[in-house]
Amino acid sequence: MTNRLLTARVHRSGMVFAAAVTLLAAAVWAAHHGVQAAHYGDQAVSRLAAVWAITFLLLLSQTIMYHCERTRRPSPRAHRQLDGLHVAVLLPVYNEDEGYLRLSLESMLAQTRRPDSVHVVDDGSTSGDYAAVRTWWLHAARTAGMATTWQRTPNGGKRHAQAAGVRVSPGADVYVTVDSDSCLAPNAIEEILLPFARPKVQSVAGIVLATNSRRNLLTRVTDLWFVTGQLTDRSALSAMGAVLVNSGPLAAYRAPVVRDNLDSYLGETFMGRPVMFSDDSLLTLYALLRGRAVQQPSAIVFTALPEKASHFARMYMRWMRGSTIRSLWRMRYLPVTGWAYWAQLIRWFQVALSTTVLAWLLIVEPVRYGTTPPASFLIVPFLIGWAQALRYLGVIRSDECIRQRAITWLLMPAAVLGSWTVLRAMRWYGMATCARTGWGTRQNGAEVTLNAKTSASETAERTALPDDDTMRIPVVKLLNPDTETTLQLTLPAR
Repeated sequence: MTNRLLTARVHRSGMVFAAAVTLLAAAVWAAHHGVQAAHYGDQAVSRLAAVWAITFLLLLSQTIMYHCERTRRPSPRAHRQLDGLHVAVLLPVYNEDEGYLRLSLESMLAQTRRPDSVHVVDDGSTSGDYAAVRTWWLHAARTAGMATTWQRTPNGGKRHAQAAGVRVSPGADVYVTVDSDSCLAPNAIEEILLPFARPKVQSVAGIVLATNSRRNLLTRVTDLWFVTGQLTDRSALSAMGAVLVNSGPLAAYRAPVVRDNLDSYLGETFMGRPVMFSDDSLLTLYALLRGRAVQQPSAIVFTALPEKASHFARMYMRWMRGSTIRSLWRMRYLPVTGWAYWAQLIRWFQVALSTTVLAWLLIVEPVRYGTTPPASFLIVPFLIGWAQALRYLGVIRSDECIRQRAITWLLMPAAVLGSWTVLRAMRWYGMATCARTGWGTRQNGAEVTLNAKTSASETAERTALPDDDTMRIPVVKLLNPDTETTLQLTLPAR
C-alpha cells in the first residue's frame, strides 16, 4: 500500500504536437486513398476531396490552437492581489455517496491556498442527512480556521442550492463551484485563481480527471473521451478566451458574474418550462458576455464517472438537451464580433458536415450509385481520434503509470465507434427532446460509491500523529483493479 496525495499535471511536449500532425496527415492520406479506390465519379471525387480538405484544415487549426494554450503565471505583485481575494466555494449536495462527499471536503482542507469559506448546501437529499459527515466537517473546518456553513434546504435543484451558498457569502470576490464528488488536487484552488490576474478574465475552467477511471471499460473509455475533449476542443477555445462550457467539478467565476445574474440563473425557462440542467454552461455564458472565459490546465480535480451504461445514458442525454438550449442562447446573445459566437457556429457546421458525409457514404452512394466506401475509410476516424488523444497521454497522474495510460489510449477506437453510432443518435434525440428539462440522475440515491465493496465508514479511518505538529485527516482507499492507492491528506495544526 502506498500513502500519497492524488495529484496530476498536464505535460506539454513538442513531440506530442508533431505526432498529432503526423497522424492527422495520415488520416487525410487514407481518406484520399479511399476516394480514389472507390471508383466514384469525377464529381463525387471532387466533392469528397473538398470535404477532406475542409476537415483537415479545421483539425489542423484546432491542433495549433490547443497547443497555444498556456498555463497562466502572474507576476509577484499580481500574486499578492490574488491572495487578498475572498474565495468562496459553493458545494451543493443531493443524494451523494458519503465517502465521495467526505473526500471532497477533505481535499478543501489540503489546499495550498485554502478557500476563505466553504458553503455546503444539502438540497433536500432523500437518501440520508449526512449527520456524521456534517459533524466531522464543521469541527475540522473550525480547527483549520476556515469559515463554513452547512444548510439543508427543500429540494429545488442545483442552481437553487448554489444560490443559497451565494446568499450567505455576499463578500466573496470569487466563487469556486464544485460538485459533491469533486476531489481537488492539493494546488487546485491556487492554480485556478491565477488567470484572474488579468482583469478581462471572468471565469476559469479546471481540468477534470476520473477518480474511478479504471473501475471498468466504460469508465476508462469515458475518461479518455472526456479528458481528450478538454485538452483539445476546450484548450483551443481557451487560447482565444472563448471557452463555451466550464465543468461542474471545478470552475471559478468573478463574484459579480454570479451575483448580478442570480435572478435569471434561477428563473431560466425554455418553451415555458424551468431549465434544471446545463448550469455550468449558463454561468460560462454570463462570463463570456462580460469578458474572457479560459481554462487553467494546472488546476486539476478528480471526479466520479458513471460506472453503468444506464447512468451514463441519462447523464449524456441531459448534456445534449442542455447543449441544444445553450447553443441557441449563444447565437442569440453573444456578440457576433467575439470568438465564442463563431466557435459555436463552426461547431454546428462540423456536426452537420460529419453527419451529412456519413449518410452520403453509407446510404446515398450504395443505394443511388452502387458504390461502397473501401475498408481504408475505417481507419480515418481512428487516426484522428488517436491524434487528438495524444494529449491524454500527456496527463501525468500520481496513481497511474504511463503503461496504464497507454492501454487506455489504445481504446480510442471504442470511443470513436461509440461517438459515431450510439452517441450520435443520442445527440439528435437529445436535440429533438430538449424541452424535457428535468435532471434525471440520483433520484433514488447515489449511483456511484467510493468503494463498492465496503461501507464509507470502512473506507475512511481517522488517525492522529501523537508526536508531530500536524493533524492527519482521513485516509481514503481508492478502489483500483491494478493497484491499491490511498489519498493521504495532511494539514498544519492551528
